[in-house]
Amino acid sequence: MRFALLGNHPDGIQMARALTASGRHEWLAYCGPKPGSEELVRLGLNVRVVGDLEEVLADPAVQLVIVAGKPGERPAQLRRALQSERPVLCVHPADESPDIAYEAGMIQGDTKQVLLPLLPDALSPPVRRLAELLRVPDGPLGQLRFVHLEHAAPGAVLLDADVLGHEPGLPCWPWLRTLGGEVVEVSAFAAAEEVQAGEPLLLAGRFQGGGLFQVNLLPNRARAESRLDVQGSLGTAELVLHGTERSGILRWQTQDGQPQEQTFETCDPWPLMVEVFEQASTAQSAAHRGVLSWQDAVRCLELDDAARRSVERRRASTLDFQEVSEEVGFKGTMTLVGCGLLWGVLFVVILAAWERRLLWLVVPLLLFFLGLQLLRWIIPQPPASPSPSPTDTDDRMHAG
Repeated sequence: MRFALLGNHPDGIQMARALTASGRHEWLAYCGPKPGSEELVRLGLNVRVVGDLEEVLADPAVQLVIVAGKPGERPAQLRRALQSERPVLCVHPADESPDIAYEAGMIQGDTKQVLLPLLPDALSPPVRRLAELLRVPDGPLGQLRFVHLEHAAPGAVLLDADVLGHEPGLPCWPWLRTLGGEVVEVSAFAAAEEVQAGEPLLLAGRFQGGGLFQVNLLPNRARAESRLDVQGSLGTAELVLHGTERSGILRWQTQDGQPQEQTFETCDPWPLMVEVFEQASTAQSAAHRGVLSWQDAVRCLELDDAARRSVERRRASTLDFQEVSEEVGFKGTMTLVGCGLLWGVLFVVILAAWERRLLWLVVPLLLFFLGLQLLRWIIPQPPASPSPSPTDTDDRMHAG
């Protein structure tokens, strides 16, 4: 598949290199700042450099677009790439707020093309192995009770923290959601009343399944290191990841006191991202939820927004996740119709002060609204589609 890269974000360049290295994809065009074209020369790649995004999207030879521009450019790039009806891979975060992520999801629903975020941490083999110990039936750790994550780096910890005038993103959500599922409550603490790059950040919260978590984001430390301490109902585990290569050691202890240990060598997540994209491309539906989907980007942006609100207001932020379905749409529509009907009844009652016969309109209006409620039993209920477990998704990712 021939692809074009828009922008020179490091994640976008890494994904482009991984696609090219697979031998199944060809880097056709680049549109972005000069440092990106210099990288192409250094790599010895014969890639066409284009100065205009519209020229790239007008090329019928381009079959895939990687959105990797500056934070302020990404929303417009993402919107135009999706409107061109091509598969899109987008650097995370797509924007400061989840609004562009919602819009991108709606456009993808119309075009039926693949849309994936570049979230390599969501594919971390050590973290997914730890999640497997928590979720397999009769697992050695039992049900998750508490997660403590300490994430340190020599420079900035937050995403896009080096861009002035841009709200940085938080890097911890893919790991937390892999271990505990959806987060429904977040408390964030910072020295100021806003999340600032270069400053420590403390997070705490609760998973939908009842487990708790605490996160320390520590910039400007001596070395890059991440440590996860997990307490389950039956045992405990510790995962230490060294450097940006994410090599590390997983140790756990079951209820009977038997220590276990597993070592993970340096793992490049970008070939795994290529596999995820290829599996999504060959799926029967572009909205197929596999190891990674656009919904993961939406959730991360919603959690970023909740954390910022918590820092600003000095109180916990809650999140209410509703599944998008016919029933949810019906309830929203009926709420709007019901509100309009109440105002209509009130208006008729006021007019009835001059014309008493108008009161007879109230009964038909109420009967009409009650009749609409019968549609609830006419709309078929879609079967529930549970989220895939780490074991299932990893099997699919490495199948064949």
